[in-house]
Amino acid sequence: MVDESPFKGKTGLQRVWNAFHYSMAGLRAAFAHEDAFRQEALLAALLIPLACWLHVSALGRAMMIASVFLVLIVELLNSAVEAVVDRVSLDRHHLSKRAKDIGSAAVLLALINVVVVWACVLLG
Repeated sequence: MVDESPFKGKTGLQRVWNAFHYSMAGLRAAFAHEDAFRQEALLAALLIPLACWLHVSALGRAMMIASVFLVLIVELLNSAVEAVVDRVSLDRHHLSKRAKDIGSAAVLLALINVVVVWACVLLG
């Protein structure tokens, strides 16, 4: 049997409450330590209100906002991968580079997705 984390085992509302606090700690850590996340959060702070202000359909608005949130989500996952890679070793290794490059590619695709979604909604 594989050992489970000692932090597992909470159930019900206590688990939800703990998960919420861990998530908030993750957001604070990303904002404090990740330049790219701060830049993308600023982009979100500009684009989400803009999407709400523009005269587009509700579905278009939802797609525009969702595409922006997707960038933040992908950046958080990319930052997590980078943190784990750096925790394992700071030595240069082709697999570490590959993992970081793939995470970066995912963020790039999410950003391209924002441009495509916004263009489709705004240009019809």
